[in-house]
Amino acid sequence: MLSRRRVLQGAALVAAGSAIRAAHGWAQNQLVAGQAPVAATNSGLVRGFIDEDVLVFKGIPYGDDTAKRRFQPPVRPAPWVGIRDAVAFGPQSPQQPRTRKNRSTFSPLDEISPVSSEDCLHLNVWTAGLRDNRKRPVMVYVHGSGYTSGSSNGPIYNGVRLVKRGDVVVVTLNHRLNLFGYLYLKELGGPEFADSGNVGQLDLVLALEWVRDNIAEFGGDPRRVLIFGQGGGGAKCATLMAMPKAKGLFHRVATMSGSQITVASPERATATAKLVLAGLGLTRANMANLKDPAKLSMEKLVASIHTSNYFGPVRDARSVPRDPFAPGAPSLSANIPMILGTTHDETRLSIGETDASLFTLQWEQLPTHLEKYRPLLGDLKTDEIIALYREWYPSYSASDVFFAATTAFQAWRGSLIESERRATQPRGAVRSGGGLTWVYEFDWKSPVEHGKWGASRSMDLPFLFDNAQLTASMTGGGLVAEQLAGQMAASLITFADTGDPNNAAIPKWPRYDLTQRATLCWNRTSEVKNDPRSNERKLFASVAYVQPGT
Repeated sequence: MLSRRRVLQGAALVAAGSAIRAAHGWAQNQLVAGQAPVAATNSGLVRGFIDEDVLVFKGIPYGDDTAKRRFQPPVRPAPWVGIRDAVAFGPQSPQQPRTRKNRSTFSPLDEISPVSSEDCLHLNVWTAGLRDNRKRPVMVYVHGSGYTSGSSNGPIYNGVRLVKRGDVVVVTLNHRLNLFGYLYLKELGGPEFADSGNVGQLDLVLALEWVRDNIAEFGGDPRRVLIFGQGGGGAKCATLMAMPKAKGLFHRVATMSGSQITVASPERATATAKLVLAGLGLTRANMANLKDPAKLSMEKLVASIHTSNYFGPVRDARSVPRDPFAPGAPSLSANIPMILGTTHDETRLSIGETDASLFTLQWEQLPTHLEKYRPLLGDLKTDEIIALYREWYPSYSASDVFFAATTAFQAWRGSLIESERRATQPRGAVRSGGGLTWVYEFDWKSPVEHGKWGASRSMDLPFLFDNAQLTASMTGGGLVAEQLAGQMAASLITFADTGDPNNAAIPKWPRYDLTQRATLCWNRTSEVKNDPRSNERKLFASVAYVQPGT
């Protein structure tokens, strides 16, 4: 016999469903010239705004407040009544404030007035039309700054230009980070924490389910979804490629300076969790306090985040059953076309932003600074590395050698390995044989601050978003930057549309293989080069790669 509570719950669900269906019908007639656009989602109506003739919706909830479900998989938001304004970004995931010792106007990933909250599962949509059956390609961006910080709430991710250039739908989002998204507690807290090490990834899965279920309302095609991300966002995309729960939710992938060869083992992740619990004064006996905001505030959890601790996906035999790209590329996503990109001078920003002295190194100082990265150098001697770089690049300064070498054995290695493993997947695994993979290197050097930053990490982002002018503090603006942004954005749009980035704006871009290693080098004049920086690639190929933190 059904209880009265069950009957009431069922009635509430039926009423909510009827209200949403009625909202869909009502919204059909609400897109009127000059009025704020209104769209119907599976949770209720949202009202956006118009920016340069593009319809924009910001801060749409795709998941419920995670404070209610700490360290648990996310759930959909409760339906709401009436029209919810979607005109401002939602909060970012709880995190420690970002600091830079070498701060300058060259700050590509800074957010606008960031607000942190556990109620952070929100996304943003840019589109040219609602309910018009145009079936536009969908471009879902996953933000970077590792797994510990960052958000999508910055001007660099503005989707207006992409929509106007290619008639696509752009989606950006926030999700749980650091210990809120990746603290593995299963071994310490039991089955109720079974998914805790990967809830940040499960947030992304829920966001992609929202896209699947709602994007047609925004004029998008749920069967042509590109996920793309830079830095940590690229690593998150690589991890999604090996997650069974994400299968079928996306159909192309592009990663920029972000890779995930291995994830944390349960043993390593449990050791990190023990350190966090000890810092909070918690034991197995009172671990339940972790889930209760009234007993353990968000602020106390944020204060316990230490940069020395690695937070990221965990090989938990559930959501992430295997290492994403070890020992090979995941067969789960072998048929999905993929672009992998890096920048020529990655570490000028990723390392140089924290220490201004690295830009004025003397030769006698260089060995000491390289030696700090000993785990990534294997048996290679720093003196030998320096001697080879001076032979290959006689015009390089000591600082130039430092940034070139750290780029080669750090950021570049992971993307290179992923490219190679995609290229060597079994021929029968992909249509027409061979890997569906394209590789690029961003070589254009920013003129900002007398060229100090070069083609640094993140520099490709404003070009791929077609926002070179909007982010002139990074790019310097100007006609050359504008033209290059047009090429790169057109290629990404074409890739989202067809699964192949080739278009009339660029040279013929071959797929990547181990014979030619064709790489599109973006620059003032973009060109395809075979095996660029082969000397550096071969030098570090002898060193076993270790994914930082895992």
